Amino acid sequence: MTIIYALLAGLCNALNVTAQHLGSISSSKKSKGWRFVVSLLGNPLWLAGWGALAGGFVFQALALHAGQMSVVQSLLVTELVFALGLRRIWLRQSIRGVTWWAAALTCVALSVFLATSEPQGGTHYPASHAWVTGAWGTVGVAALLTLLGMRGSTVRRTALVASATAMMWALVATLVKTMTDTWSEFGVGGMFLHWPVYALAAAGLGAEVLQQTTLRIGPLSVSQPLLVIINPIVSIALSVWIFEEYFTTDVPRLALGSVAFAAMCASAAVLTRTAPTTMSASDISPAPSTSAR
Repeated sequence: MTIIYALLAGLCNALNVTAQHLGSISSSKKSKGWRFVVSLLGNPLWLAGWGALAGGFVFQALALHAGQMSVVQSLLVTELVFALGLRRIWLRQSIRGVTWWAAALTCVALSVFLATSEPQGGTHYPASHAWVTGAWGTVGVAALLTLLGMRGSTVRRTALVASATAMMWALVATLVKTMTDTWSEFGVGGMFLHWPVYALAAAGLGAEVLQQTTLRIGPLSVSQPLLVIINPIVSIALSVWIFEEYFTTDVPRLALGSVAFAAMCASAAVLTRTAPTTMSASDISPAPSTSAR
């Protein structure tokens, strides 16, 4: 069920991005300022996007609770493939051939990585020192990257803050997994008597602020590949360090899995760089003429 839950989370995340973007575009054409916010609240597409976002969080939480974080966070890369399909089927955008090939390679490389590296193990009761070093180390590096990203060229600043954002989202996934374990053990009421739910709220807020900052600083062509690549890398590192997950000890299989993971990251980066840059009408292929049928 872990794989199914993770894939459903990726689909919901793709639906969220597409629906809310379309809702925002349609509302912005009708009103500005505070009226724009009011119109968003009454826009079915925008509200549906929030529903998809909630669904994505629930499915991700279920996946993290049921399986290894290294598996779940890697599978969430499929959000890019789902989003590409939605752009073609729903928005009828024209997608380049290289982008489809990148999407296909992403799926194949992901499958090979999971099949050959065999992520396994994990504990529901991580050691305190692992939490302290892993979580605070992640926050510290993210904070340093953010500070370094306050100066320099637009590309440099975008890359640094995007890297910090990806690290924080990896930490959020770690805390989601811990929160679901707390919920399972102590119930809903008991969950609020333990620290993970509050740490999750703080980390989630920090990650969202950094993401909005990243989007404001520079182009998606710089930030999106880094967000896609660094998140699973840091997630795997945290899963090994905090939850004691591990991979196969067979050297040839592990080597093949490592190559497949690198190929997945590279193809996902190509996918984000070659996909249509916006969801505007100029990037959408025209509808076929009824007279041609």
